[in-house]
Amino acid sequence: MWRKLKIPIFLLFIVTGSFFIRDIIKQKITQDSLIHNSPAYRSSIAENAANHNTKPTFDYEDMIKRNVLQQGNNIFFVESTDRLNEPALVLCSIESTARMYPDRQVVFFMEGLGDIVTEDDEKTVREHYPTLSAFKNIYFLPLKLDKLFAETPFMPWYKKIDPKKEIYWTYVKSDSSRIALIWKYGGIYMDTDVISIRRIPEDHFLASPTLTRLSNGLFGLSSHNKFAWEFMENFVQNYKGEIYGHQGPMLFTRVMHKHCGPPKFTSVDHFKCGNIFYFHPDRFYPIFYPSWKKYYEVWEHLPTFNNSYGLHLFNFMNKQKKFMIAGSNTLVEHLYQQYCPSTYEGILKNKTTLY
Repeated sequence: MWRKLKIPIFLLFIVTGSFFIRDIIKQKITQDSLIHNSPAYRSSIAENAANHNTKPTFDYEDMIKRNVLQQGNNIFFVESTDRLNEPALVLCSIESTARMYPDRQVVFFMEGLGDIVTEDDEKTVREHYPTLSAFKNIYFLPLKLDKLFAETPFMPWYKKIDPKKEIYWTYVKSDSSRIALIWKYGGIYMDTDVISIRRIPEDHFLASPTLTRLSNGLFGLSSHNKFAWEFMENFVQNYKGEIYGHQGPMLFTRVMHKHCGPPKFTSVDHFKCGNIFYFHPDRFYPIFYPSWKKYYEVWEHLPTFNNSYGLHLFNFMNKQKKFMIAGSNTLVEHLYQQYCPSTYEGILKNKTTLY
């Protein structure tokens, strides 16, 4: 009897043992998968690579800079604070631009972002902004000034500046980074309170908020343009951090006035300085900053803005924290509905912050 049962019992041990070992292996694979796809693990890999002066096998940021930014067909936005929960106006600005320029890369540089090493990291960032995630031409990258300023006139200045002693450091960072981005990669820079409503017909341009001054809130230049380099040099040589706008609109105005003087507009047509077009105030500033509240008012007859490419909403003036209210019938609500409908829908569903 024992001899008859000996072989089946032996086989039973083998089968049972194989299932047990298979379950152990399966659990180990599952655990490894969870660990290797966790943010903590990816962070440790990136940190280890930095400590050993090596790079991960795939670096998303480097890939984007090599394969996307180097094309020179970029539109840049910059967030120079560590804020990640962006207000609706910022989301609307980026969305309207991505819709208006589906053939261009819209790149949002954010100081608050950590390293984006893998495609999963990038996916996580995109999921944080559901109203923008469907646009394939929108990219999110961390703003790293030490790397951005390398091999530019900004680097020596940046190494010796003490941000704690600066009154307007957030604005200074933004003013400097936008010039460096355009110098290195070329394209268009826009402030995050500009709603795009028509395509800009020129690649090399500066915007005029008045008939005599220039703005740094919107401009377009090719990479390594001589004016961008001169902006950086003048920024450093004449740095006055205690004066608001000295490194911004005043910088652009004083540099370009040396070459062509103030704009000489006789109509809304462009004024040309060398190979750069000056845009009439109506192109981006049809409602000038003293009247910025009109965007948040109800209009009996909505303006057409037929001469405008974009609308600058002067958010730095918005100390009263006015924002778009769904159902208010204000001008800004109509702009959201028409030019950034995903952001508008997100507000209706309470998926985004308001400001």
